[in-house]
Amino acid sequence: MGVWQNAVSINDGLNMNLTARIAILIIAGSASPAALAQAALDCTLMADAASGKQLLRTGRCDERVTSGSTFKIAISLMGYDSGILRDEHTPTLPFKPGYIDWIPAWRSATDPAYWMKNSVIWYSQQTTTKLGAARFQRYVNSFDYGNRDLSGTPGKHDGLTLSWISSSLKISPAEQVAFLTKMVNRKLVLSARAYDMTARILKQETLKNGWELYGKTGTGSPVMPDGADVDGHDYGWFVGWATKGRRTIVFARLVQDQQEQPVRAGLRVRDAFLRELPAQLDAL
Repeated sequence: MGVWQNAVSINDGLNMNLTARIAILIIAGSASPAALAQAALDCTLMADAASGKQLLRTGRCDERVTSGSTFKIAISLMGYDSGILRDEHTPTLPFKPGYIDWIPAWRSATDPAYWMKNSVIWYSQQTTTKLGAARFQRYVNSFDYGNRDLSGTPGKHDGLTLSWISSSLKISPAEQVAFLTKMVNRKLVLSARAYDMTARILKQETLKNGWELYGKTGTGSPVMPDGADVDGHDYGWFVGWATKGRRTIVFARLVQDQQEQPVRAGLRVRDAFLRELPAQLDAL
């Protein structure tokens, strides 16, 4: 594994970022399945929260891509710390015409628990709008979250509501693990309630071997220089942590599609990861 990791690190240092590589392949007309498969990302990173030691690392884990809905973890911390969010069911906000409603589940009244479970984009946008641009940026800076870039789409002034969705804000799997490690160790400058409530709405399940699982999916796509999405090459995220007794293991899983799929990438990555996770946790 060490030789492979060194080779990956050298390759990342010599080559341009993933989105640029894919865009060039497509523009040049050489985006063959083999070429795109070679460019695609695939990373698994797991670390001990107490020591910070990496317990498992495979693939390219230092390359930044869109955070997608994994950024809801950060928004939740901001919302509860600022008092915009109060508990699992407050505030409950009504759906309004004009809100993003790509998924039928988003067309209903939403509270924090429903927001996190169903990944409701418009609820995130209402929360960040209430924070305001200056406070939003201060939180992201204090979290040292990825590239910290909340500028959004050039010329559209949409950073406050869309920067984390296939836009300017990018983060690597290694940075996801670093952020989550600070969160579970309560090293961010936040209220205790922000940590408690965010963990509560992120709870997934208790695994069959007794580990308590917390996590969030995310889906996003590479973007061409003209702002168009690169279809069929979505990023699928699943990030979070698992706790058993006094031990906590933080993880980030990122996979990039090589063709269009009927189910969102983040959901597929989560489900595949969970099939292997109990055995992985027992082995670490």
